[in-house]
This record gives sequence, C-alpha cells and structure tokens, in this order.
Amino acid sequence: MALATGAMAQADTIRIATYNTELHRDGPGLFLRDLARGEDDQINAVLAVIKRADADVLALQGIDYDLTGEALTRFAKAAGYPHHFALRPNTGLPTGLDMDGDGRLGGPRDAQGYGRFSGQGGMAILSRLPIDTGNVQDLSDLLWVDIPEALLPEVLGAPFPSAEAQAAQRLSTTGHWIVPIDTSDGPFQLMTFHASPPVFDGPEDRNGKRNHDEVRLWQHVLDGTVGTAPPGAFVIAGDANLDPEDGSGLHSGISNLLSDQRLINLSPRGHFETDTVDWTDPVPGDLRVSYVFPSTHWRVEDSGVLWPAPDDPFADTVATASRHRLVWADLTLDPAGGGE
Repeated sequence: MALATGAMAQADTIRIATYNTELHRDGPGLFLRDLARGEDDQINAVLAVIKRADADVLALQGIDYDLTGEALTRFAKAAGYPHHFALRPNTGLPTGLDMDGDGRLGGPRDAQGYGRFSGQGGMAILSRLPIDTGNVQDLSDLLWVDIPEALLPEVLGAPFPSAEAQAAQRLSTTGHWIVPIDTSDGPFQLMTFHASPPVFDGPEDRNGKRNHDEVRLWQHVLDGTVGTAPPGAFVIAGDANLDPEDGSGLHSGISNLLSDQRLINLSPRGHFETDTVDWTDPVPGDLRVSYVFPSTHWRVEDSGVLWPAPDDPFADTVATASRHRLVWADLTLDPAGGGE
C-alpha cells in the first residue's frame, strides 16, 4: 500500500497514527541494550515502518518503559521525532496480592497489568508537534471498582479473586492518557490506551470484562462522569485488543464506541481490509484491534492500515516488525465540526 508523504505540507492537515510495536523484552534494560547496539532486526524493522508511515503524531504500544527515559529518547531520535512522551505504565507494577486467583504471589499476572517487570510493554507518544506535558490527564490509577457500571468479575456471587484484590485493582492494564498536542490551528487532545487481551482467564471472564470497561472508559470521559472531558477536538488512538465482531471479548465495548455520535467512525483499510493484527498462528486469525477515532471536530482526508500485499517488497519488513499493523488517518480541523 502506498502512503502519501509530507502530510504536514498541507497547512492544516496532520497524520495521526497508532502502532503496537511489540518491542517489549524479557527483562529491564534489554530494549535499551538492543537499541544501542543497532543490530536488532525487529527494532530496525519497526523504525522502517514508522518512517514509511510518516505520521506527525504517533501513539505507540508494546514498548518498554525505563525510568530515566533514555531508551525512548534514543528511539525517538532514531525515528526522527523531536518530541516524545511516556509515563510509567501499570504493566508489571507490583501489588503484593494474588490478583489472578492462582493462589500464588509475585507472578506477572499479580501486577496491576501483566508484566514480568515494572514497565514491560508500556506506551509512548512520538510527535513532530509540541506536546503540552504539563497538562496531561493521566487516568491510569483509577480503580476498577470506581468506574460507573463496572463489570466486576464474580465466582458464586463473590468478588473474584477476592474483595481485597478488587479493592486494589486499577482499571487500566497499561494506561489511559489524555495528552494535549499543539498545532498551528490550536491544541487537540490525544486520548491513548492499550487494553487487556480479553483472554487468558477462566469462567469469571476477568480479562474480558476488564477489556470491555477499559474501552468503555473513553465514553465515560466524554460523558463527564470520569475525569475531565476534552473541551474541543480530540482523537482516540490505541490498541483496544477487541474486534467488533470476531475473536474473543465482549464486542459491545468497541461496537458502542464505533457508533458514538461524538466520533467519526473510520474504516481504514490495508491489503487485508480493516484488520490490524496477524494472529493466524494458530488462532484466532486476522482481527481489527487498533483504532484511530477522530472527534467530529475533524475532516478526514484519508486513512489506512499499513498492511502491504504479500508481493510488496516492504511486506517482509512489516511482518518482521510486529504482528500488529500501523493504523493512520490524515485529519484537518473542521471549523464547522464538533456539533457547532
């Protein structure tokens, strides 16, 4: 698939993208080590995909967080972005409790979000446009029990895995951020997240219910019942880990977001239509799990999934980078948008 380049050459048009890079490593510091060596095939492939996409603002998932920020600084420089942002994610954040009900403590599923170490598989933002880091709204520490209409897991009518665990459980597996980005036409809010896979649990459907509520959180924000709703233009961009029709999960979570009248329901396409991940070995197959949802303040110029046809020379690079595919949209602020 050919991508138009130089999105910023059009004065009011910006390209916003989301990409689950799957750059997480098995231990702290290993991503920085591999990046510094410059010889890692996956990292180099991810950088090639990012450069091909040519996004102005890019939400990343599956990238390890380090406290000093050195890894992200190096990665942003290699990708050609002057601005970057990340917060400590919930992945690997210890709780000291049995959060998955297996009777043991200290496993990766006993953290606030699955992780072998604190920060494994976090999130980040790369941008050519200035990021207003002083006014970021971080919703990552919201407790699941405090979310309106929370679908809390139960077994035989009792909280699963325990009342104590539920009282400590944050909703966000990785994070939910609302990040102001400055443009020549004024700021917009980038709302980004990476939800839990709705699998790897039991009949209590803990992960499926959590995934649903993580996706649903954005509508609570827009309704004004959680956090502070964006005052103007916004874009939701991230990995919902949920297809509206196929695969596991409570599909209403994403289908309700797709039909929300405050958003533009984009259907970006690549060689495999709207699918954004290759989970064909062995199951569940190609699914749509990554999304870019502009608010109605925008006019959509173009959009797509960077998923080349198999005979495209770039297809091997895309497959080496990640099982996920980058999703992008070219947007222009619409003076008549936003219900005005």
